[in-house]
Amino acid sequence: MTHDDQGPSHGRHIPRGPQPPYGQPQPYGQRPEQYGPYAPAPWPAEQHRGRGRRIRPAVLTATGVVLVAAVAGGAVMYTGGDDAPAASPAAPGASATVTPAAAPSVTGSLPSDAPSALASLLARPVVRPEQAFPESDVRLADGSRYERVDLATTTDCARGMSQELAALADQGEGCSRLTTALFTDAGRRSQVSVTVASFVRAEDAGTVFGMASMDPVTYQTVSLDPPPGAGLPTVPPGSAGVFRRLMTVRSVVFANGQWGDGSETGEADLARQTEGLLQYVNDNVVAYEEG
Repeated sequence: MTHDDQGPSHGRHIPRGPQPPYGQPQPYGQRPEQYGPYAPAPWPAEQHRGRGRRIRPAVLTATGVVLVAAVAGGAVMYTGGDDAPAASPAAPGASATVTPAAAPSVTGSLPSDAPSALASLLARPVVRPEQAFPESDVRLADGSRYERVDLATTTDCARGMSQELAALADQGEGCSRLTTALFTDAGRRSQVSVTVASFVRAEDAGTVFGMASMDPVTYQTVSLDPPPGAGLPTVPPGSAGVFRRLMTVRSVVFANGQWGDGSETGEADLARQTEGLLQYVNDNVVAYEEG
């Protein structure tokens, strides 16, 4: 179990959202006709938000270095490290309501040696759900198989983000689209939500990537709950999880992995599944964004 991407439930809660779009039931395996053949459901109403935590000044200084490296690298690929310490548990008798700290003011800028083709790449439409998640049955290079049991998309990206991440994204020119898919393994034990958050500017994607790399617990995306009829349990609130992320030209791809029963054992296997699905989706986004 790594120190920062996994841990006890009090420090590693992954926000989750219910499946039925805007409170309406949707049969498992079916899509509303009005969205077309590849149409994911609208983003479900959110149940939970990440806990607010203050960011030390040292984190902001380190983030500036991450941003320059991420943006200078263009389309590929920067994995988030083991970064954020666990939040302290609330004292007995303390209120369960935590007011999030204001998002730190962080700005990114393109370095002088940014790729000359970047402007034309950013002029293209953002990646669509069917481009990022083209398959409902996924087989990775290592032979492992996964089923995509849910897919949701929204242009109101704040619905799929923690409050702190949404506030950070709003400091720039904004998030254009956020799409999340929920995968489970062949044994139907794991639940891995992979989210693609696409931004108007590469600088804003770099800012989000940098802060999420430094503090993945605070700056995280919302995981999907299994849809009705999928035959999967809802992960118990506060369960341990794995956080990973990669950056492309204009998108940040997040992956949140948990065991469906909330187990804190089998960390290496869960990390392998989470990283494999993250890389699979990231490759799809890179293929589109690089043309």
